[in-house]
Amino acid sequence: MATITAQPATSRWQGLDPDQLISAFRTMQTSRRLDDREVALKRQNRIYFQISGAGHEAIEAAAGMCLRVGHDWIYPYYRDRALCLMLGVTPYEMLLQAVGAADDPASGGRQMPSHWGHQKYNIVSASSPTGTQFLQAVGCAEANRFLDPQSDAVTLVSSGDGATSEGEFWESLNAACMKRLPLLYLIEDNGYAISVPVEYQTAGASISRLVAGFPGLFRQEVDGCDFLASYEVMKAAVDYCRAGGGPALVHAHVIRPYSHSLSDDERLYKPPAEREEEKTRDPLTLFPKFLLDEGVLDSNALRRITLEVDREVHDAGEQALRADPAPRDSALRHLYSDKIDPTAEEFSTAPQFHGEPKTMVDLLNATMHEEMRRDPRILVFGEDVADCSREQNLGAVKGKGGVFKVTHGLQCEFGSARSFNTPLAEAGIVGRAIGMATRGLKPVAEIQFFDYIWPAMMQIRDEMATMRWRSNNAFSCPFVLRVPIGGYLNGGAPYHSQCGEVTFTHLPGLRVVMPSNALDACGLLRTAIRCDDPVMFLEHKRLYREPYNRSPHPGEDYTIPFGSARVVKAGSDLSVITYGALVQKSQQAAAQVERKNPDISIEVIDLRSLAPFDWNAIRTSVEKTNRVIVAHEDVLSFGYAAEIAARIADELFDKLDAPVRRVAAMDTWVAYQPQVENEILPQVEDLVAEMERLLAY
Repeated sequence: MATITAQPATSRWQGLDPDQLISAFRTMQTSRRLDDREVALKRQNRIYFQISGAGHEAIEAAAGMCLRVGHDWIYPYYRDRALCLMLGVTPYEMLLQAVGAADDPASGGRQMPSHWGHQKYNIVSASSPTGTQFLQAVGCAEANRFLDPQSDAVTLVSSGDGATSEGEFWESLNAACMKRLPLLYLIEDNGYAISVPVEYQTAGASISRLVAGFPGLFRQEVDGCDFLASYEVMKAAVDYCRAGGGPALVHAHVIRPYSHSLSDDERLYKPPAEREEEKTRDPLTLFPKFLLDEGVLDSNALRRITLEVDREVHDAGEQALRADPAPRDSALRHLYSDKIDPTAEEFSTAPQFHGEPKTMVDLLNATMHEEMRRDPRILVFGEDVADCSREQNLGAVKGKGGVFKVTHGLQCEFGSARSFNTPLAEAGIVGRAIGMATRGLKPVAEIQFFDYIWPAMMQIRDEMATMRWRSNNAFSCPFVLRVPIGGYLNGGAPYHSQCGEVTFTHLPGLRVVMPSNALDACGLLRTAIRCDDPVMFLEHKRLYREPYNRSPHPGEDYTIPFGSARVVKAGSDLSVITYGALVQKSQQAAAQVERKNPDISIEVIDLRSLAPFDWNAIRTSVEKTNRVIVAHEDVLSFGYAAEIAARIADELFDKLDAPVRRVAAMDTWVAYQPQVENEILPQVEDLVAEMERLLAY
């Protein structure tokens, strides 16, 4: 033991005993030495990136000391090395990440160093986009409360001062305060966002003053270089959250004695005098001096600890450098769940029809009711999805249940804890769903219109689609994101009529589905809910209540596998590969062409699932007909049809008797005036003309 005293805990040490103080120092020293070791390795070209937590050690060690390992949940950011060490991550595990080793517990060599994550300690996989963790932490805190209302678990989310400029920070604060969640924000303010000083980043240069108006938010500002002051404030904030007071925010002023990363040189923008002043506040200078002054350690004991830390870090580095790197053949591992395969035959079930034919809206609504009865983990939320947020008024109103009535009655049957309205904040909807799903719930969230999905793009592209892969299967976020899409509405205009599904089929790790009729909507939604991957479920607004696509209820266990196309109409002379609203239009066009040419028959295939798509069905059809059109509602250029057409040309060129043709919308926005909208979007006559051209080739 390095302790040379046996003093009892005293109030002047905030109730901590000498061993706890020494443990904090050891963690802080280890964190700094790991930074130094990585800096050296990067300069030797033995690792590929380095970003340090130097200057942040005191507040992070204090935070870790206040948390319960394996009980609380942590959403860290890249400078949280000391926090993660205090929670149990070892120097060796951190250096495994630096070298990109296969056994790196954070990502299996898939992420940069300092992108912390550890399943054992509830440290949720961090990513590079700044501020995305805030909303996920809200969802995690909500899930903790839902899963165990009596639990006093706290969710900690940390960040630098720069990320508080992100809109998602403010969305998260709004939700956390509204729901009085046990969510602790730790803002580690080192005065810079790379080279931008805080006064050019934050109005008034103080985030804690800016958030003063949020109701129920416990706020404390502290010198984050002072360990005891940091511990006092962190303990008070954690106690406030555990006691059910609501969210807390600790604004810790720290320093950044090293550059932002080794890709940055702070000497280019930070003058020498400022850098010298920072040295006087270095926690790795101040805290050892405090321990010596208080008699907790003497100089020999202090030296012994630093030598032990140096040896541990050196040995961990040597061991990590010998570790096997992530194997080349691991690239596609854990893109999707290894537990449930939604493309499997087990999801191909026969319908057990009963009742009168119902619309797509009716069967989507029925499916959600049935699945929510089956699985108590399912929560449905979004803008206007509840029947009535003010529960006292439920008996006096019919209930909203979504702008298209798809979620009508869910709140009335399952209560406001399982079906509720959210603020008008699309990133907030998706980010909270990710946090809930990571924690073990099964959200079915709604974006009200596809045209407004773009504020959530960071959460979808960089978080939802990557979570399982980037954490090497340590964390996942299986949930369903329902999105009404499409035009042919008359009056929808540019912001209620767009498609754009190809943007999302381009994302590895994300399933994308788009049914064309009520029966498929029922079966595919049930598969999506029972799937173990994130699913974007696109519902064409024009098809919600079309009489032609109705179906009796197919049974409460009816499912359709993803990646399984349906031959809507068999034919032998031309194949039309399509989905969504173009399925019916393709059938109508085929009927017109066949009436004029009785010897011709045209095959129409409804893909149903866009990612994955049914290549076997496409190949079988093209090999039979030797002519093919790919049709979709979105704009022509760079559209979904381009990938299908390219693959047909690549793999089936010798089977073709004519070029692959595409039918799609004009390369412009959908107009409000119906006549102009009809000109822009593909119509039956456009399909007829292309079919006739191709058949005559």
